[in-house]
Amino acid sequence: MNHEEIKRYFEASPPPKEVQLTPWANITDTQVFLKSCYSTIRNFNGPVDRCPAWWHLRDFYILMKKSAQKATVEKIEETPFEEISGEESSETETAV
Repeated sequence: MNHEEIKRYFEASPPPKEVQLTPWANITDTQVFLKSCYSTIRNFNGPVDRCPAWWHLRDFYILMKKSAQKATVEKIEETPFEEISGEESSETETAV
């Protein structure tokens, strides 16, 4: 995957404003971070795989993909069977 494909991905599904990339690196404005990475990669003289911004962008992309997959799995696990099938839960019945 190249940086243009990653850029299209983030345009289609923007990341949250703040993200903890690593335990020692917090991104406080992801849009500024992404613009900086794109600009640095575009202006880098040399192979893209030697550009530090490429590796930061790639790591950020992988983190966001994993977070999205994890959120989807957690949502599925938290949804009771009754909600999925459209039946009401017995807990919602009111006592008379």
